[in-house]
Amino acid sequence: MANTQVTLIQIDNYGPWTVTPEPRREVDLQTLQSRLYADLSQLIGNRDGYVFFTRFDNMIAVTNGLDVDAHARVQESIGNRYPVSVSLSIAAAPAPIDALETATEQLQDAGSAQDKGRREILRGTPVPETDRRDDDVQIAHFDVIDATGKYTDQLNAFDSFITIEQGYAALMRHMREEHDSLAFFVGGDNVIAACPNLSTGEYEAAIEHVSEAVDVDLQVGVGRADNAHEAGMAAKHALEKCRYDGTRVERASEPVLGD
Repeated sequence: MANTQVTLIQIDNYGPWTVTPEPRREVDLQTLQSRLYADLSQLIGNRDGYVFFTRFDNMIAVTNGLDVDAHARVQESIGNRYPVSVSLSIAAAPAPIDALETATEQLQDAGSAQDKGRREILRGTPVPETDRRDDDVQIAHFDVIDATGKYTDQLNAFDSFITIEQGYAALMRHMREEHDSLAFFVGGDNVIAACPNLSTGEYEAAIEHVSEAVDVDLQVGVGRADNAHEAGMAAKHALEKCRYDGTRVERASEPVLGD
């Protein structure tokens, strides 16, 4: 049974800060956002988690294995480096979307994202170490079949981007609505999804849906582990098997479950 731990990361009072004392240059805001994402990705990635940028002022992380103290250290590090602070909310559930819903409610209960009095909130309960299992996290790594040959080497960069984004949007919505999963574009032609326990047939159906909806052909590797890093690496290896064998869905070897 999957038990995905999700952390919602939200910049505190960011909207008002961007226009105080006067509107800030967009290039400076874009630079701050990208650097903040990079630092969070490294800080949480060094603890075997994954961070996804979503809207940049809101980021979503899969953080199985990170306790409250680890979250507090990440929060403190960001506070020491940036003119803005971040609030963190942690929750876990078999379905990633349910974990995110709980994490969101906890943070909303602490105040608005534009409330000057809400700073560096840290709420929620991580999965206790004694309750962690070797199959808690299921990561699916999708990519577009022959994206270079079909798009990058044939179309201009913007039209290629539109096509890839259409595939991502169709997949993201399908995985959210049909399987309570969280899917994120991670660059190039790659999408990574945090999923509950899904069957091979359900992954095949997702790929078929995207093909029919927007004429983008996908393949996917699936991995499971007790943290996002190891599950993601297993998914990458499974995806390489897809590329080598010409298959659409490959699953990494199942982990050995604890007693």
